[in-house]
Amino acid sequence: MARVDLDGNPIKPLTICMIGAGGFIGSHLCEKLMSETPHKVLALDVYNDKIRHLLDPEGLPWNGRIQFHRINIKHDSRLEGLIKMSDLTINLAAICTPADYNTRPLDTIYSNFIDALPVVKYCSENNKRLIHFSTCEVYGKTIGCFLPKDSPLRQDPDYYVLKEDVSPCIFGPIEKQRWSYACAKQLIERLIYAEGAENGLEFTIVRPFNWIGPRMDFIPGIDGPSEGVPRVLACFSNALLRREQLKLVDGGQSQRTFIYIKDAIEAVLLMIENPARANGHIFNVGNPNNEVTVRQLAEMMTEIYVKVSGEPALEVPTVDISSKEFYGEGYDDSDKRIPDMTIINKQLGWNPKTSLWDLLDSTLTYQHRTYAEAIKKTMSKATASK
Repeated sequence: MARVDLDGNPIKPLTICMIGAGGFIGSHLCEKLMSETPHKVLALDVYNDKIRHLLDPEGLPWNGRIQFHRINIKHDSRLEGLIKMSDLTINLAAICTPADYNTRPLDTIYSNFIDALPVVKYCSENNKRLIHFSTCEVYGKTIGCFLPKDSPLRQDPDYYVLKEDVSPCIFGPIEKQRWSYACAKQLIERLIYAEGAENGLEFTIVRPFNWIGPRMDFIPGIDGPSEGVPRVLACFSNALLRREQLKLVDGGQSQRTFIYIKDAIEAVLLMIENPARANGHIFNVGNPNNEVTVRQLAEMMTEIYVKVSGEPALEVPTVDISSKEFYGEGYDDSDKRIPDMTIINKQLGWNPKTSLWDLLDSTLTYQHRTYAEAIKKTMSKATASK
């Protein structure tokens, strides 16, 4: 039976140029496209470890539908040709590790703004559709965080729920370099929007709110960058696996929502296959039902890890640490980030399904198994070299 879009029209097979296909989100999106659709993927990245299982041609039903191109988009003349060959370009490439925003602000700004410019330009000039991945960080701080601590208005959703077409983007002062990432991401969003308004670029912008699941970087130097501090869930996973205390920055009072990667990828597939409903829109993709403080997240992850690993929790599982000590000078943060889901629900009929407990259980089960395999490999190598 032919697959149809949300309006009942047959879905034509697409050629998709996916920049950053080898990362956490890209690998899950490639899996989904290979196993459930007829679409072809030109997978661009500097690494392919997380999609290697999709590239082995022997006996795979999608043989020939995914091609890996080892490309750094900063300086590769092949980029425009690959975009021209495609119906749609998805740009996932970014530096998006919080420690880098302070310690490598120039790299962060170049990666998220300057390096994305040619992608937007080539899509616009060649009349190709673009799905660009931005971030919930573009919202910056909530209006609510500027209200007095005891103000009843802090409880009013208008002051903290983030809406794509209404909420202002509020960043800290220039010396707080943590906002270099958010600012670069916001500017590329404005440029894409302007290309749409002035030159007819067909675009969709995705604002992810903490997408979590198997294959996200969690062991520095093994499956993620060895330098810098990874995001909160990866930090906590790493500490649990190494039986270290979970560090709560400034007491872990910040609040966040988390969404399971498989739920989020469902939303992206709807954007890919329903251009008439997705073009010209910015979509929050998160799960407002999965909101916790960072301290609550640490407690929940500790409890789940005890269940998954069979190891007892540490006597004192967490330790408080200042943001200056953890991230260095120039750090700043937002208090809450809750996505409003009205637009994506209206346009694509999408809602997230997976509870926070279930997504953490799935993620920590995967990470515990992978970590055990990595340790086993290291030990057998050490034994062999003796």
